[in-house]
Amino acid sequence: MSGRTAIVIGHGMVGHRFVEALRARDDADTWTVTVLCEEEVPAYDRVALSSYVGTWDVKELALAGNDFDGDTAVDLRVGVRAESIDRVARTVTTSKGETLHYDALVLATGSYPFVPPVPGHEHDLCFVYRTPSDLDGIRARAEEVGPGAAGVVVGGGLLGLEAANALRRLGLAPHVVEHNARLMPLQIDEGGGAVLTRLVTDLGLTVHTGTGIASIGDGPAGVRVELADGSVIDAALLVFSAGVRPQDRLARDAGLDIAERGGILTDIGCVTSDPAIYAVGECAAVEGCCYGLVAPGYATAEVVADRILGGDAVFPGADLSTKLKLLGVDVASFGDVHAATPGALEVVLSDAAKGTYAKLVVSDDARTLLGGILVGDATAYGSLRPLVGRELPGDPAALISPAGEKPGAGALPDDAQVCSCNAVTKGEICAAIADGACDIAAVKACTNAGTTCGGCLPTVKSLLASSGVELSKALCEHFTQSRAELFEIVRATGTRTFSGLIAQYGTGTGCDICKPVVASILASTSSGHVLDGEQASLQDTNDHFLANIQRNGTYSVVPRMPGGECSPEQLITIGEIARDYGLYLKVTGGQRIDLFGARVEQLPEIWRRLVDVGMESGQAYGKSLRTVKSCVGSTWCRYGVQDSVGMAVRLETRYRGLRAPHKIKFGVSGCARECAEARGKDVGAIATETGWNLYVGGNGGQSPRHAQLLAGGLDDETLVRYIDRYLMFYVRTADRLQRTAPWIESLDGGLEHLAAVVCDDSLGIADDLEAAMARHVDGYRDEWAGVLADSDKLSRFVSFVNAPDEPDPTVAFDESGPRKVPVLMGIPDVPGRRPESSSSR
Repeated sequence: MSGRTAIVIGHGMVGHRFVEALRARDDADTWTVTVLCEEEVPAYDRVALSSYVGTWDVKELALAGNDFDGDTAVDLRVGVRAESIDRVARTVTTSKGETLHYDALVLATGSYPFVPPVPGHEHDLCFVYRTPSDLDGIRARAEEVGPGAAGVVVGGGLLGLEAANALRRLGLAPHVVEHNARLMPLQIDEGGGAVLTRLVTDLGLTVHTGTGIASIGDGPAGVRVELADGSVIDAALLVFSAGVRPQDRLARDAGLDIAERGGILTDIGCVTSDPAIYAVGECAAVEGCCYGLVAPGYATAEVVADRILGGDAVFPGADLSTKLKLLGVDVASFGDVHAATPGALEVVLSDAAKGTYAKLVVSDDARTLLGGILVGDATAYGSLRPLVGRELPGDPAALISPAGEKPGAGALPDDAQVCSCNAVTKGEICAAIADGACDIAAVKACTNAGTTCGGCLPTVKSLLASSGVELSKALCEHFTQSRAELFEIVRATGTRTFSGLIAQYGTGTGCDICKPVVASILASTSSGHVLDGEQASLQDTNDHFLANIQRNGTYSVVPRMPGGECSPEQLITIGEIARDYGLYLKVTGGQRIDLFGARVEQLPEIWRRLVDVGMESGQAYGKSLRTVKSCVGSTWCRYGVQDSVGMAVRLETRYRGLRAPHKIKFGVSGCARECAEARGKDVGAIATETGWNLYVGGNGGQSPRHAQLLAGGLDDETLVRYIDRYLMFYVRTADRLQRTAPWIESLDGGLEHLAAVVCDDSLGIADDLEAAMARHVDGYRDEWAGVLADSDKLSRFVSFVNAPDEPDPTVAFDESGPRKVPVLMGIPDVPGRRPESSSSR
């Protein structure tokens, strides 16, 4: 059997998982796969769709390997829709007019948003909440009407509350209409719904439960929404998020059996009424039941991959547990949440003052856990969900009481499922750890645990911590201490040289790992110049020349432009320098201008001209503050509620030159419209009518993360004070090359612990952190100005010993196309260095 073809219709999360599973198991390369992707972008993380708001870059949602680059056995066709299926001929006709043959057909068509057939539901200002393009339309309308306008969301379930949060982030005032008596009726009970309603109401939502939409029509603000109870909402837009329906049209047209309530009917092997056709994910009705969560969808994908290759796998059932943070509010449910099991008992702890609700559903003898609900505080979810169906390790009330002892991950049996999204058990994780997976990244790579929603990561961390594996904290072979420990040694002893530090606390002569780290620590604890004395020899290539080396051996020049502001004289000087030295100019996403193509010996000449017009080093070369991006704020924008430019300038001026374990970026937005993309930054400040909301831990790069809310409603001074503490705590305690997002994740207690340290001074170190930052601010000196004033430092800026004055013949540019690009003239890229894109600066 060879040369067989599988066609996959649909390239969502489940369709992508099927292709990955098939390719991973098909060792003989028996099958080739054609994937028809109706959307204009390949598979992305629809679970994280709401994170698209603010970034507006669908690439940040992309699933790993979604383009199948380099896999010749997979033919991905983006923007191609399947029009019909001929089961007799075993062919699929596409929207491009092609007829494709299959030996096996996998229907992964997913679902579509349900739009209630109320009068006026086709109004131009009615949207659904399903794809990035849907959110683009919502965003365009929100920007058209401006902040403060009302937006209506029909549906108070999971997606409905996410949609409401999206409207809120876009500056609108959300109204949520839910026909049931409470929010999230499928996941939580009446008590949990009451607490959730109060929490989200405090955050600015208006909740209408026990009613529905009577009609939709034109209104003064755009759309008039009349509710069944007779009330009227004058809104700018309406979003339907009232559930989904299985996308089974193709199957119906092809004559496949359909379940009574919709969905493509399959057996437990996910085989449809045609043995050559399978269905997976939300479109599949396994034995008549459709599942709308990603975990059971992934399970169907694994089953079909096994079946196509001759196996006999069956659908294992569905874990319908959910854990999410809605508008900053933790909500989790698992198992039999509504106590439908005969004889089930409910143990409830509700604290209205703290805004928390916890319920465990147990068997009639109170020994077996059947399910549970957590609202407001879901920290116990990771230890409780895997115990569903098992004997409880203690008193049920104690397990949800703040003062009670919680079961640790070590108490779980090996067959307990830790990661429900990917069906990974504790035993599989422990086996991976025993085989050498000694950190989160390694466990993810070996088992897939934590790679989808991430809700299981606290449990994975606990298993790592209790595994008995000795996790080395050593910085490198020359220092047994971690970076944080070395920082404290330098701070406590006053050591100011690498040689002194390694002589007393390390061994050998050092390496390319420890030397730059110690150089950074020395810079963080002193206002001395980074090229002073012995410290100059510790720097890597970029810091050595105070410029980023590019792939053709030239360097970039990046002057600082706080808040994106630039005087006419400075702008003219930049242009003249680019003209005189033949440099390539690029306006970056960080609101400044990069100049590319300078030779080493030209750097002092260029910088002298920039310093003369009042410009400073932008430190694009350093592990330090890069930029503080801002919108124009209340100074110019009609929507601005705070002076975002002024705050951006203040922050960039305050923290410039701060050396850290990794680069740091800020964003300051003048209103909730978030034009500065502050939630994608290590520090983000978003203006509200009542002050600043401070977000932390947002990172771009290969593992993008969205920043989390640390504190809200802050005045200017409190905002700066909290950032002082946050940054200095990070500088002191993070590991080598650890960005703020994984640093926060690595803290015991995560964001909650960080908030306690920064906002509540739980460790009693706030004054010390603020004093350390004050010393940095007082001691700041521009690094390039320091070079220009020191002949010894200037002498190092030569390409090589006795370098001639004429241009280096190995450096060239291709100017034949629409833009100037560097050309390598027989010289390799610098070993160990990866040039950074201009957008990262």
